[in-house]
Amino acid sequence: MAEQAKSARAVIATASTQTKNSALLAIKEAMAASRLSILQANLKDLDAGQNQGLDEALLDRLELNDARIDGMIEGVEHIIALPDPVGEISRLVRRPSGIEVGLMRQALGVIGIIYESRPNVTIDAAALCLKSGNACVLRGGSEAFHSNQAIAACITTGLQTVGLPAACVQVAPTADRDFVGAMIGGDAPMCDVIIPRGGKGLIERISTDARVPVIKHLDGNCHVYVDAESDLQQALQILENAKTHRYGVCNAAESFLIHEDVAPTVLPLLQQALAPYSVEIRGCDRVCAMLPEAKVASESDWYEEYLGPIVAIKVVASVDEAILHINTYGSHHTDAIVSTNYTTVRQFMRAVDSASVIANASTRFADGFEYGLGAEIGISTDRIHVRGPVGLEGLTNQKWIVFGDGQVRA
Repeated sequence: MAEQAKSARAVIATASTQTKNSALLAIKEAMAASRLSILQANLKDLDAGQNQGLDEALLDRLELNDARIDGMIEGVEHIIALPDPVGEISRLVRRPSGIEVGLMRQALGVIGIIYESRPNVTIDAAALCLKSGNACVLRGGSEAFHSNQAIAACITTGLQTVGLPAACVQVAPTADRDFVGAMIGGDAPMCDVIIPRGGKGLIERISTDARVPVIKHLDGNCHVYVDAESDLQQALQILENAKTHRYGVCNAAESFLIHEDVAPTVLPLLQQALAPYSVEIRGCDRVCAMLPEAKVASESDWYEEYLGPIVAIKVVASVDEAILHINTYGSHHTDAIVSTNYTTVRQFMRAVDSASVIANASTRFADGFEYGLGAEIGISTDRIHVRGPVGLEGLTNQKWIVFGDGQVRA
């Protein structure tokens, strides 16, 4: 598989935009035609997962239905419509010597994606890698094996329809852990870059053992801060959506910070808004004094990614305290402020050290599709190369190009 991926890398890296888009269109059509077989494969995985006792968050990530397949197909359509970054030239300037110097985007190479539960990652990753000129090796989790193989068959069909090597996208034929070792380590790792998507244990293992660069985020402890100057009705809508829209996703809010000036008003209304969802509140002493049903939060609660109907709430005295709390306990994923004060919003956006910082909207918008990337291959909280949702541009790097007309250096 490694040799095939390297051979395919040379082909896809120089493929025309038309060829890549034609392959994506063929893949999309194959998925639409294979909808029933994909759903049947997914049912096998769901049944096995329930028998193995997977929790509700994992089962939610695993489940496919007509709406989610429609979303996967729509994601491919968006990627087809996006500009091709490969070969794009920027910052072209003429130097005093007469040479012209610029930067050209190029593919990263063979990208390995290691992921758990979500079979939609298979098509998102394949489509993004293809459009950005990368070959890829995809290794899904054992819990989604049948779903991934059904989607992989559609990808192979689409590639072969337009004459591209099937090895441009290879889905691991096994969920064995040893396959991961071959992708990331040894004397000759299979992949040039690794993107892990899954639980903290998986990502920590990849980060420790990989001998190639890793684009990752460990967890999603996202915050919403409600400022003293804010539209309280808007704030309640955002808090409710950020926590309850979906639990088992990395951009769901896990902690709320409420300014002390509005806490006596906001907290009782927030408790009412969360009650229909049976969300457990774990709060600081001031929260517990206002909401007797809340449980006292421990130090570990401020770090926690619950992925379930639990939220940690703290009353803060200022935006500075909120920023300090987020930068101390957060995971640098996504954090939001609700405020009508432009100066406060700007301060929050400058000071919060996260991949996405949002003003007056739900953290659930921290998503490649919502950001106009078509889809995402992951969300990076790293500081180098790319941060936040990783789309087409994040799967490329830049090389210097120089145009001359016979110049020689004196």
